Amino acid sequence: MSRTAAWAVDGARFVLQRLVLRPLVRSVVSVEVEGAERVRDLPTPFVVVANHSSHLDAPLVLGALPPRVSQRLAVAAAADYFFDARWRARITGLVFNAFPVDRGGTRGSHRGLAAQLLDEGVPLLLFPEGTRSRDGSMAPFKVGAAALAVTRGVPVVPVALVGAYAAMPRGRNWPLPGRPPVKVVVGEPLHPREGENARALTQRVALAVERLVLGQDEADGEGEGGPGVVAVVETEARPAADPAQTSLPPEDDAADAPTAPDPGRDEGRPGAGAS
Repeated sequence: MSRTAAWAVDGARFVLQRLVLRPLVRSVVSVEVEGAERVRDLPTPFVVVANHSSHLDAPLVLGALPPRVSQRLAVAAAADYFFDARWRARITGLVFNAFPVDRGGTRGSHRGLAAQLLDEGVPLLLFPEGTRSRDGSMAPFKVGAAALAVTRGVPVVPVALVGAYAAMPRGRNWPLPGRPPVKVVVGEPLHPREGENARALTQRVALAVERLVLGQDEADGEGEGGPGVVAVVETEARPAADPAQTSLPPEDDAADAPTAPDPGRDEGRPGAGAS
């Protein structure tokens, strides 16, 4: 993609995210944001990790983060659904800067794309629960996001979405009337420690997100946590598996993440815009 085309993509994404999507979301829910300044000057790349309870989640995160972050943030999307129609892939790929992930541990053509994006300096948004909550509670985190952070040596930014399930419960295609309140809380970045494995980092991230959800004082996830701390999901040992796959389920809701750009073309490719 030429520099002119890249600037055009960046400009279009900025307009769609900040002047269309963000006002639309805030017209149907009342949004409060805390902690966005924690990533304002954070060098890219990094992995943003959030609890997943509603179709509002990705738009809420994008609208809460500073424009320089949200404009380049690439969102993981299931390749088996979100890439099946070119028009859907292009439109929502432009808005969400999404990238395809092969679900269920399948060895598709998109293996390694999440790691490649990090190598290129593109920040990622992943939902480690793998699917939206069925009852509003947090599910155990899978280790894929932390595995990417550990292998690439990048920080994880925990984000809590509070009230999103109540505003738009599973099964609804539009938020409840009355602009229900939703809170987006951005936590302190968590850096992989020397010798720390993906499971240990996942435990720290899950604990940080849970504490943000509960409104507790933030901690860096020291120790094993206390009662109610979300457990970490053990993943099977598959040497050839893509770490990003462990952040998406093999089935369930096809609409858990936004669509992605056409993988066969440069236009709209995650991170293709000018930096």
